[in-house]
Amino acid sequence: MRDYTKERLAMVEGQLCRRGIHDPRVLDAMRKIPRHQFVSPEYQAEAYEDRPLPIGEGQTISQPYMVAIMTQSLELKGSEKVLEIGTGSGYQTALLAELARAVYTICLLYTSPS
Repeated sequence: MRDYTKERLAMVEGQLCRRGIHDPRVLDAMRKIPRHQFVSPEYQAEAYEDRPLPIGEGQTISQPYMVAIMTQSLELKGSEKVLEIGTGSGYQTALLAELARAVYTICLLYTSPS
């Protein structure tokens, strides 16, 4: 299995720090959580690029910068309970779990009427 550590660290420095993400806890979580494990194998080599990627059912995993800015905006200190609506790939959930005391997430499923 390929090691994406260099790509993950380069993503944090090149895409996040340079664009104003400054919360050390958010940056550490983004350095730690392997985004490539939250996308299908065909997209793993692109996991650390500055763009969203498809995760199926017409959904995407958000670009790393958007995930970072949304997470930083929460100003989590570590004692919070977070409710996440719409789990998606689970990447944001994993980051939140690094930063909050507890995370409750709801996966929304939609089936079109027949």
